[in-house]
Amino acid sequence: MSTQQTGTVKFFNREKGFGFIKHDDSATETFVHQTGLIHEIQENDKVRFTLEKGKKGMNAVNVERI
Repeated sequence: MSTQQTGTVKFFNREKGFGFIKHDDSATETFVHQTGLIHEIQENDKVRFTLEKGKKGMNAVNVERI
């Protein structure tokens, strides 16, 4: 799945370097790690991202604020 998705940052802990993004088109939430960020993000930011399969499920990568 390499299509671009949009969503809102529900939670992001800068000290631990991870959080979750809620998709705009569903109730789905996806894990995001700081290594997948293009821009710094914080809670309630609108973002665009790509989904990539990780060790424990889908991860948001190439995350950028919009």
